[in-house]
Amino acid sequence: MSFINKKGKTTAWRKMVIRQQVTDVIAYGKIITTITKAKETQKHVDKLITLAKNPTLFNIRRMHAIVLDNSKLTKDEVVKKAIEIAKKYKDRKGGYTSVLRVDERLGDNTSTALLRLV
Repeated sequence: MSFINKKGKTTAWRKMVIRQQVTDVIAYGKIITTITKAKETQKHVDKLITLAKNPTLFNIRRMHAIVLDNSKLTKDEVVKKAIEIAKKYKDRKGGYTSVLRVDERLGDNTSTALLRLV
């Protein structure tokens, strides 16, 4: 998690941001965030989809440890959706997501990126 190294932010905060963004990518298919957060979240989404390709009990429990309850979906529904998404990528070895740069954010002029499933 070296990408998101902000002064005054704890490790727990960084992990929670990553977990929330992983859940949102699985639930909605895409998110817009800062470039550094998108690159860090991309690693974790790819790992989650790789786990979902082989849905053993152990892998399902590991997926439950990664995702959070969302306003739209519960943990179980997010895991089921990840398994459905993984079926689409059964012949692909990796690279399930892509990061595309978009315009700067209006409030603070931060570079933003679109993280989406391929």
